Amino acid sequence: MKAAIVNGKGETPIYGDFRDPLADEQHLVVKVKAAAISQLAKARAAGTHYSSDIQYPFIPGIDGAGYLGNGDPVFFFAFGSPFGSMAQMTLVTAKSIVPLPETLDLSMAAAIGNPGMSSWTGLTRRAQLRKGETVLINGATGTSGSLAVRIARHLGAGKIIATGRNKEVLEKLRTQGADITLALDELSAQLPALMEAGIDVVLDYLWGQSALDIMMSAVAGGDKVVRFVQIGSLSGQEISLHSKLLRSSGLTLMGSGLGSVSNAELVASVGEFLRAAAQSDFSIPFRLRPLSEVENAWNEDDSRCRTVFTL
Repeated sequence: MKAAIVNGKGETPIYGDFRDPLADEQHLVVKVKAAAISQLAKARAAGTHYSSDIQYPFIPGIDGAGYLGNGDPVFFFAFGSPFGSMAQMTLVTAKSIVPLPETLDLSMAAAIGNPGMSSWTGLTRRAQLRKGETVLINGATGTSGSLAVRIARHLGAGKIIATGRNKEVLEKLRTQGADITLALDELSAQLPALMEAGIDVVLDYLWGQSALDIMMSAVAGGDKVVRFVQIGSLSGQEISLHSKLLRSSGLTLMGSGLGSVSNAELVASVGEFLRAAAQSDFSIPFRLRPLSEVENAWNEDDSRCRTVFTL
């Protein structure tokens, strides 16, 4: 079959021939229709993601949309190496697929599945958001963060605060559910008052200095518990966090991603999200490209418009 193939750590995928997957008692073959580039897929392909346990050569991509042998449309996770999602066919377990609503386009499902799962899982499984609570989304101007604004509103958030670098995009988020928007250079000045008014949940897509600014503002004491959910690290992998910050604040730190949430819960979470997407507008900008163009498309910036490979 035709596939994107990574031959070595740090190498760009190439388009070529790879052996066909074979179904067995534990695995099903899915005919892939669409698979999107994500930061997770790139990091795992490069061998730099904490969940990477890969032998080369292998097919990149951890999720996508396609058809079972009986023609049923599904969203799937391809957790097992070497068969990732960026190929004509892949190998998955029955527990790693969710049926797709008939009204949801497969290419759109592939585009929104990964970024939507990040906030849906963070809010429902990790933060356990309650209706009416205030949610701060740090890094809301990227694809995942902007989608998180609409998801938080859908799940019943009472107030949504969105932060980011791009002030033009921040302004647009006000029409998509954000009540307050803050540029990153405004955080240290504006956050203490907002935190005093009450912030219940933080979804953090950036880490780095902005995450530290948010945590530093959570000093109201244990009577105001802030559930801080770390999802992405676009602003850096490490920060200097003083121990007294945790002792002097009502701050609960947790992560959301592979490992902190079981595979079964990730699958259940994305199933809930995609069923909701058939009823609500969770669309995001994306461009379709044939998988044969993977080598040229792999390193292009798709932070504002996702790249979805079609087969």
